[in-house]
Amino acid sequence: MDKKEMEEKIIEQYRQDENMMILVFAQWCVNNGLKPEELYHEAYPEQGSNKELEKTLELTVPKEESEPIPDTTVLNVLQLYGNDDLAFIVNREIEKRKKQEND
Repeated sequence: MDKKEMEEKIIEQYRQDENMMILVFAQWCVNNGLKPEELYHEAYPEQGSNKELEKTLELTVPKEESEPIPDTTVLNVLQLYGNDDLAFIVNREIEKRKKQEND
């Protein structure tokens, strides 16, 4: 495998992992009754719509069919890919939910 093939393989693996991160985020939103597009737009208002997020939304399943996704998992995955602004918004939603559960 030459250098160019290696670089292409690394880029492709990163894309696949990034798509998995988007799916984790989107499914977590569905599971918690949130709209992923709205949270994304709130975190990144200057970016407009995210085509990868739109495509990934088609892969989500209804909450009843999904395994639970722990809050820490979605936060860690977002931060791993440098989506700190989105992680901040997600964390705010987690805090809101916890406050409602305690009221």
